[in-house]
Amino acid sequence: MKAIVITRYGSPDVLALEDTEKPAPQAGEVLVKIHAAGVNDWDWSYVRGMPHIYRLLFGLLKPKFKVPGIEIAGVVESVGDGVTQFKPGDRVYGDLSEAKLGGFAESVCAPEKALGLMTPGMSYEQAATLPHAGALALQGLLDVGGIKRGERVLVNGAGGGVGMIAVRIAKQYGCEVTGVDRGSKLEAMKALGYDHVLDYQTTDFTASGERYDLILDAKSTRAPGRYLAALNPGGRYVTVGGHLPRLLQILGAGMIRTMCGMKSKSLKILALKPNKGLDEIGRLFEAGELKLFIDGPHTLADVPAALARFGAGEHVGKVVITVA
Repeated sequence: MKAIVITRYGSPDVLALEDTEKPAPQAGEVLVKIHAAGVNDWDWSYVRGMPHIYRLLFGLLKPKFKVPGIEIAGVVESVGDGVTQFKPGDRVYGDLSEAKLGGFAESVCAPEKALGLMTPGMSYEQAATLPHAGALALQGLLDVGGIKRGERVLVNGAGGGVGMIAVRIAKQYGCEVTGVDRGSKLEAMKALGYDHVLDYQTTDFTASGERYDLILDAKSTRAPGRYLAALNPGGRYVTVGGHLPRLLQILGAGMIRTMCGMKSKSLKILALKPNKGLDEIGRLFEAGELKLFIDGPHTLADVPAALARFGAGEHVGKVVITVA
């Protein structure tokens, strides 16, 4: 089968399209013929091995798994012993970040728990935008952020995969939602349903004087105190990704505030539970509540260029790879 292979860390140029052996499902695994895959910040970090501390997870000297890609949609080809939830022909999607990766390929073997059934109305390209980004948005807003009806919500990184889902979830709660991203994405963000849009290149939302009840941050580039200043009393800041030094600062500041009983405002980091909430994401999709912007779809051979595009922040919505 064809697959994108990585043998060393570096820029997306280190990726190569090669012929590799098609995997066979072991006990508890499902063999999926991949039709589409999503590109995520997880993939961007894995290919580069950056920040370096991530190599404790990815592999110290070289990538642990030779085929990257964590977000897939496709059809079950066969199942291993003990699999009860799926059968050949089922249309499935899922987040492989806790498995052996392998999404940028024609087929992959994934643990049964890493997959869910696609809803009838989903195309493969649409489905590939949802498992990872959808879980980040859903868990960030509901499980950690405790979103409440009618709140003022801000999403930083609003023009990407997480942002296009987060705004629709917040709108389900009747919230007034502000989106922050680069100026080239503002019109698309308005189409997604944001009430207000800000260009981070010209406006610092932490210094604007506006206050929010909940901030969902996919970028996390500022010091914790800046985020606290942008929160109303009782406000919550939740980061789902960003620059590691800032994430560590936010983690430390949040722990100190908790230990000191400073509960008027909170700083939290989402510890993602992959594939938790897929049923709810599917329900929102079938109800027509989600608006999905797809950058592409690109071909499997285009993965290096598509990943570079993602890393440069040039995409709107979700970068998607069509495989089959």
